[in-house]
Amino acid sequence: MLRLLAIFATLCAVANSCPTILTKAQWGGRAATCRTAMTTPVPYVIIHHTAGAHCSSQTSCISQAKSIQNYHMNSNAWCDVGYSFLVGEDGNVYEGRGWNSVGAHAPNYNSNSIGISVMGTYTNINPNTAAQNAVKNLISCGVTKGYIKSTYILKGHRNVGSTECPGNTFYNTVKTWPRFQA
Repeated sequence: MLRLLAIFATLCAVANSCPTILTKAQWGGRAATCRTAMTTPVPYVIIHHTAGAHCSSQTSCISQAKSIQNYHMNSNAWCDVGYSFLVGEDGNVYEGRGWNSVGAHAPNYNSNSIGISVMGTYTNINPNTAAQNAVKNLISCGVTKGYIKSTYILKGHRNVGSTECPGNTFYNTVKTWPRFQA
């Protein structure tokens, strides 16, 4: 019986573990030029796609994360990556503004949501299983660690703004995930 309890405890620990999250320092991102603290836990999770190139290796995803950060900071004049997190089809999560900083990903929702964007364009295809699992695990991680309310509402970017984000195919998948509300 004790052996079964030990196995169950191990399985629960694995199920509640966070995905690999590369910090900005680990992926070579630039430091933010400003920061607004966010009150957590937040009630919303907003799903995005970057509407750009896909990446499927850590090297290509790091390059893509840097490109997104440069675009957001240089062209949009934002103080950092707009999203809380970026997710690659390598199955890794790349820290953007992180859990505790207000993002620039969804007007009227930035201060009360975590913005998760999968790198790539998902109008006609879905992100691969590794990326989708990383997003789901990141949400669970945020709930477990107290950054996201357990009663959170999941939305696609298009539900909170005039956009096609996160792409038609991916949006139709996100609509089937737990806690989704249009």
